[in-house]
Amino acid sequence: MGARSGTPFPRSTDRIPVALAVAAIILSALAAYHNALNAPFEFDDIPSITENASLRSLWPPLAALSPPASGTSVGGRPVANLTLALNYALGGTGVRGYHATNVVILVLGGLVLFGIVRRTLSSPVLGGRFARDAVPLALAVALLWALHPLQTESVTYVVQRVESLMGLFYLLTLYCVIRSAGSPRPAAWGGFAVAACLLGMGTKEVMATAPLIVLLYDRTFLARSFRGALAKRGWLHLALAATWIPLAFLVAGTGWSRGGTAGFGGVAPPGPYWLAQFGAVARYLGLSLWPHPLSFDYGTVLLRHPRESALCALLVVPLAAAAAAALWRRPAAGFLGAWFFLILLPTCLVPVATQTMAEHRMYLPLAAVVSAVVLGGYAAAGRRVLAPLAAAVVLLGMLTALRNGDYRSEVALWAGTVATQPENARAHCALGTLLGSLPGRRGEGVAELEAALGIEPRYPLAENSLAVILEDEPGRLPEAEAHLRRAVEIDPSYAIAHYNLGALLARSGRVGEGIAELESALRLKPDFAEASSNLGVALCVTGRTAEGMARMEAALGMDPGLAMTHFNLGKAMESAGRVPEAIHQYEEAVRLQPGLAEAENNLGLLLCSAGRAPEGIEHIRAAIRANPGYGRAHLALGTVLLREGRTRDAAAEFEEAHRLNPADPSARAMAERLAK
Repeated sequence: MGARSGTPFPRSTDRIPVALAVAAIILSALAAYHNALNAPFEFDDIPSITENASLRSLWPPLAALSPPASGTSVGGRPVANLTLALNYALGGTGVRGYHATNVVILVLGGLVLFGIVRRTLSSPVLGGRFARDAVPLALAVALLWALHPLQTESVTYVVQRVESLMGLFYLLTLYCVIRSAGSPRPAAWGGFAVAACLLGMGTKEVMATAPLIVLLYDRTFLARSFRGALAKRGWLHLALAATWIPLAFLVAGTGWSRGGTAGFGGVAPPGPYWLAQFGAVARYLGLSLWPHPLSFDYGTVLLRHPRESALCALLVVPLAAAAAAALWRRPAAGFLGAWFFLILLPTCLVPVATQTMAEHRMYLPLAAVVSAVVLGGYAAAGRRVLAPLAAAVVLLGMLTALRNGDYRSEVALWAGTVATQPENARAHCALGTLLGSLPGRRGEGVAELEAALGIEPRYPLAENSLAVILEDEPGRLPEAEAHLRRAVEIDPSYAIAHYNLGALLARSGRVGEGIAELESALRLKPDFAEASSNLGVALCVTGRTAEGMARMEAALGMDPGLAMTHFNLGKAMESAGRVPEAIHQYEEAVRLQPGLAEAENNLGLLLCSAGRAPEGIEHIRAAIRANPGYGRAHLALGTVLLREGRTRDAAAEFEEAHRLNPADPSARAMAERLAK
């Protein structure tokens, strides 16, 4: 059937060029992101993915659709959380699956954007000027958008799937509305549009602007007036607006503040934040045209100098005013301006405590800038602009691949961030935490963390990270304890600091104080498996064995992969005389962590006592292979071999045990006895 009058409907002769364009988008995106598949999880990926218990099971689905609301990137965003749960079900915490999914989302977004631009350029509003070259122009827009280095944060940084997936649903919503206008079955396409919009609302809050953008598009390119848009598709616009209701419930579920990270409840002072947005928007525009230098994290600096904000306002305010005026005088150009400013509006208007600006926020607005450049160039130079655009596509693709290389090294990524944002305390903290975990670079780590505290003295995360490094340094436990106490004083709700303080106190022999801190950590974070495990060990030390075992079993219920928890539970069960259960726990420990010498040794001894000497001997030998200097394992093996009548072999093991630990009276006595 033919298209309805006045609606975009591209020519059927475009099928081969369209197919080639689709192939170009897919292959180009894969080429640009081929080196991103092994990038490690970064920063917010940890609480949102590796520590997110709601991803562990797909059934019942309510769990995966109920992400933690405590300030994680997936809080209040059930659709994004569900896709991460699917990745977890397919590959656990292996990064490749998550990255591959993000690249697929980018590719799909590029294809949908291509479809939107192509149909728009073929519409009656723009067709007279652009229809002849709608396919190459739409391809240029899609490729420049998909391959722009600004998009790397939304694609290569896994948890920013919330941005790219929302962007895909946003584009799908608009595309389905466009198809609805030209279809003999408008209700079906309209239903798809509402479904996409609803999914987007469950992915990220910026989707709230989609019903407004769709109405503006309808008014500009389809119905040519607001009255006509509402007359023809009022039911559809009403249904799209109704998706604000579930979005409101999702935001309310995070306390209207995304777990204390965004909102008007004291999260960040609105006035300085709004002033800082003039600089942010100006920076976004600059990076769109010249994507250097890029930064993984721009920090929380609200306003460096009022003069800087004023200069940026002189650029941003006239542009916003021109976009608003163009909506009435030159609606097509005005729509691009509205797309840019309206999509940025939520993050510019609602104070965000974690970052005053972020490159991923440009994921969708970038399409307006790219479209303006491509169509403006075509209007000025005609087809001669296609060659420079092709060169720009190649250049941007190469820059994106280079930027992806930064993500493959956590240290390089954060070092680059510190270089571009020297006043960013969080960047110094992240770099210091990483360096502090590397052999030979602890001093550098301490220096970076001290720099972070110099910028932001009340920074509990830096206090905690500094303590973790210092507690492994000889004689610096008191300093480590002081930093941890400072962390929980600044932020009493900081569960990890309570946990680290409790573990430090327990290791220092102050088990009672340690138990109190570990209990605080669990109250603050009930699904904190490591805290439950360590609390169980501490309770066993104080003689509360039954409670301790219950805590360790609870920890394994949260995370069955904790090898040391299986080991410690096995020891407690062995002490309680529950030998078969202890054997099972030791077996799980060595299965999860082969080479765990003490677990291998204990398991071997219990198996020998249970009449399974050949198996037991093999496990004790495995303990020795894992740790040749493990004197107790040599002593245990000698004892078992002697019991089996293998006197010569037993003597050799006793002699080795005595050599490794001359002060051990048991090894010495057995070696001397057999020597006679």
